[in-house]
Amino acid sequence: MARITVLSVTRPPHENVATVLVDPAVLAELEVALMHHDLRVWPMATAPICADGPRQAVQYRRRTLVAKRGAWDDAEHWVPVWVSFGASWRHGDDPLPWAAHRTLWQALEHYGTQVRYRKCLGGVSPLPVPVGLDG
Repeated sequence: MARITVLSVTRPPHENVATVLVDPAVLAELEVALMHHDLRVWPMATAPICADGPRQAVQYRRRTLVAKRGAWDDAEHWVPVWVSFGASWRHGDDPLPWAAHRTLWQALEHYGTQVRYRKCLGGVSPLPVPVGLDG
């Protein structure tokens, strides 16, 4: 009789993020606007989870622009960022609520042609949020 071995595959810890190309002229404004919705902006080039962030940002931007075949060429020098969801959107191990997705896409829509993104989330290693001096 054959033995069946069941392997348990666990996914490494990850965080759901939207990847967005942002016109540098509105990056600071976008970051503040998203903070009001408990959404965090992480420029890929300086994200603490990237060993070589500047290279990763250039490669992402190049791949994305090539894939769009000229449609996003105005974003050639824009900043690739990840947008993550703050603690108010998280409920233990439950998936993100649809309201979190809706809030993110609506906030990005407000910036029209100054942002480029696909309406989907990806996963990255958890992004460490700095803790203030008061804990």
